[in-house]
Amino acid sequence: MSSVVLLPYAPSSVAVARQRLSTDLHDCGVFSAAIDDAVLVVSELLSNALRHAHPLPSGMVKVTWLRNDDHIEVAVSDGGAATEPRAGRPTLSSLGGRGLGIVEYVAESWGVRHDGDTTTVWAVLPAPDGNGTMKGQVAALREAG
Repeated sequence: MSSVVLLPYAPSSVAVARQRLSTDLHDCGVFSAAIDDAVLVVSELLSNALRHAHPLPSGMVKVTWLRNDDHIEVAVSDGGAATEPRAGRPTLSSLGGRGLGIVEYVAESWGVRHDGDTTTVWAVLPAPDGNGTMKGQVAALREAG
């Protein structure tokens, strides 16, 4: 299962991406907690792109997801920014700067790819199905309750 969604460079696109991803993963039978994690990560990546980067030349941002076996890769592509995306270490009183730290915590891995003027921030998350087909840490967490 995979999807590519071009969305307007606007805050309202975050809700659209969240809903589309959630529906697709639910339709594929992905475990509900894994859906919640994937939706959170897409929300953070897309919000960062809208806040810190430029749109693609089309004036849009691209959100993609691909599910293989028991993992899902989500990615957001934009027109790049003056700085490289990185996880911040905000103080307790900071109003922002936690997004990529959340992604780093929830995802198995994440990173940044550059292709010309396009920057893509991606993350790989466990996406077990609802029948209990889970591996590694996700299975251990479920067994622990």
